[in-house]
Amino acid sequence: MIQLRLKRSNLNSHFVALSRLIDLLRRAGKLEDVPGILAEAEKSSSGASMDPGLSFCKGLYEWYVGNPTTAVKHFNMARKDSEWGERATENMITICINPDNDTVGGETFDNVGADSVSAAAKADSEQSAVRTAERLLKEVNSGMSPSRVRVLENYALMASKSKANIEKALSGFMEMATTDQQPENIPALLGMATAYMMLKQTPRARNQLKRIAKMDWNPNDADEFEKSWLLLSDIYINSGKYDMATDLLKKCLQHNQSSSKAYEYLGFIMEKEQSYQDAAFNYERAWTYSNQSNPSIGYKLAFNYMKAKKYVDAIDICHKVLSVHSNYPRMRKDILEKARLALRT
Repeated sequence: MIQLRLKRSNLNSHFVALSRLIDLLRRAGKLEDVPGILAEAEKSSSGASMDPGLSFCKGLYEWYVGNPTTAVKHFNMARKDSEWGERATENMITICINPDNDTVGGETFDNVGADSVSAAAKADSEQSAVRTAERLLKEVNSGMSPSRVRVLENYALMASKSKANIEKALSGFMEMATTDQQPENIPALLGMATAYMMLKQTPRARNQLKRIAKMDWNPNDADEFEKSWLLLSDIYINSGKYDMATDLLKKCLQHNQSSSKAYEYLGFIMEKEQSYQDAAFNYERAWTYSNQSNPSIGYKLAFNYMKAKKYVDAIDICHKVLSVHSNYPRMRKDILEKARLALRT
């Protein structure tokens, strides 16, 4: 366990270091170490528990383990602070635009396992979140870089799902890519690719993503690199190019061992190849790194346990999912009842 000794006079600088540590632990696949570290930080001084820096760090952890609602609550507690406010607001906007950390523009997991009622409820919730993002964007002041604000504004436009707004965002990203001082504006290129995917112009999206795939990774654009590799993997998977997708997904995991989405895609590939034990292996990790909170991953894990004849494990995952999502589509009929029957025969 990493021990933190914080002095009240130095709380802010220590929480800056703590936020960086949390990101490093995420990339090392060690997020399970973070709650203990946060508890140590909170006990370090009388003022630590109320410090906006600690709220920010808690929000960061909750975001990384797939609890967006809790993350937003913690970030909101830091939103008005002069030191932490801009970063907290930026993260809140990002979460509102994509609360489930989906591969925006991807098609592999599009509405998998959702019925029409839950899909409609999700759509309503998403549009409400977009309105919140738009409101937060109006609060942003000069502390955030203008290019970052433009990226977030364009993603908010795309999140509306309106074709006119997606085309407007695409124009914005194209302008950024051609006029920005950076020789290769990775957020703009990824934004263009995402817009092209949403407009069903896959070849154009693929061209932009392949440009990014040839670039050298850098820590400043780490999240954009990961998102671009995931989206290109999604395209390859839908073209049946599993080997090319697998190479990119391994690249994701090389830089972020907690990438539940990379493991989920690998599980999907293994499942398509009917390698159910290998699929379950990857879905196990996707389930772990999403903090066992994503019912869709739980469904896939239970299904592949069942196909691999691990009936007890399948039943256990069904119970965990149904304890929180009691009416999750098909879980009870497709897996739980069949796994119980298989144990009896």
